[in-house]
Amino acid sequence: MQVRFEKADPKDARTLAEICERAFHSDVDYGAPGATGGPPGYNSDRFQMRLMISSEYYKILLDDKIVGGIFFGVVAYQHYELIRIFVDPAYQHQGIGAQAMAFMESLHPEVKRWTLGTPQWNTRTPRFYEKCGYVQVGRDRHGDYLYEKKT
Repeated sequence: MQVRFEKADPKDARTLAEICERAFHSDVDYGAPGATGGPPGYNSDRFQMRLMISSEYYKILLDDKIVGGIFFGVVAYQHYELIRIFVDPAYQHQGIGAQAMAFMESLHPEVKRWTLGTPQWNTRTPRFYEKCGYVQVGRDRHGDYLYEKKT
């Protein structure tokens, strides 16, 4: 099976919202305080479409099936931020997320600093981001972890 990345299209919004919802609901297995809920707009078609306009949003495909999404954007000169990455729980732990991170970074070789945030309760994401070369650099005002990767 081959992992590919394509720009997300508004016609993909419903599928991406459904996958995002499944991914965030599975976080209950990794420390989430409840079985439902996620970041603002995580399960909204309209929000997914807005992100396609305001950020670089790519769908993650395994062969021709959408299995996740990744979106990111400019913070400052040579500084980008990963806004969100999600993979359908049925396809997690197969290296797809790591390939998506590498793809994202390869699109912008000029970027010297990548940053992201992740909830402090999440027991899975710190290891994942560290495996991708990110280091924890602090916490935000909510106590969530902040990571960065300098290139």
